[in-house]
Amino acid sequence: MQEQKRVFIVDDHPIVRHGLKKIFEQEADLTVCGEAEDVATALKEIQEKAPDLIVVDLSLKNSNGLDIIKAVKTTNDIPIIVLSIHDETIYAERVLRAGAKGYVMKQEAADQLIIAIRKVMTGEIFVSDKMGKYLLQKYIDGGAMADFVSPISKLSDREIEIYRLIGEGRSTRQIAEDLALSIKTVESHRAHIKQKLRLKSGTELVHNAVQWVQSEKSTS
Repeated sequence: MQEQKRVFIVDDHPIVRHGLKKIFEQEADLTVCGEAEDVATALKEIQEKAPDLIVVDLSLKNSNGLDIIKAVKTTNDIPIIVLSIHDETIYAERVLRAGAKGYVMKQEAADQLIIAIRKVMTGEIFVSDKMGKYLLQKYIDGGAMADFVSPISKLSDREIEIYRLIGEGRSTRQIAEDLALSIKTVESHRAHIKQKLRLKSGTELVHNAVQWVQSEKSTS
């Protein structure tokens, strides 16, 4: 009998987790050993169940998938694939630097995720052909394909997280509470975001953030 690879799913939508479980368990060489909706539960369960592979979304309850990637990288060598609606031109390189081995957008067909899993399990990296060409070009000549990259890619991991929360309508105080930061720290991040995106005011920042969040949702 073929040895099954044990997959752990991290996503804050129960319907998504259920759908992924059905997809994986149709494959003779895959089985789901556990699931979680938030970072704390995921890290506890991953430690206990020691899966062969983790599939994680970037948007999770009160946190994001990057926290899981960074935490897992420091404790063991379990390969991670990010499955997300978020633009790969902003996030793919970022999650690879954090320690993930693959990036698949949720808009892709299910078989693309299966291909990614099998590729990553052999020790390879998986990104889309388009993203792969960009990363290769960037390696060769320092990123001549500037038009390919969203201006949002200039932001740090924390700045993107705050930018997203601004776009979801959170106030500075709410963001500070959600991320366990001081209001002064959030305000500092907001100032850096405005500077990097060349926005002139707080109103323009909110407007742009809302548009960005809505555009991502429209492609999901």
